[in-house]
Amino acid sequence: MTPDLVGRPFEEAEAIAKTAGLSVKTEMTHPERDFFPVDERCLYVVRQRQLADETILLTLAARLRKEVS
Repeated sequence: MTPDLVGRPFEEAEAIAKTAGLSVKTEMTHPERDFFPVDERCLYVVRQRQLADETILLTLAARLRKEVS
């Protein structure tokens, strides 16, 4: 059974997948507009798809940066 990795930080999700014996491929998603600043160093899994041969494709998104006004 494939573990549910959606919502987890990428590093944690990758470790869980490798422990389960799965290969991981990634793709990034970005906002269409750059209205909100994002932190590219802090990635989260927003989508997961099972591919052939025990590989999962994780779609990653960067966390929004906090702004104080």
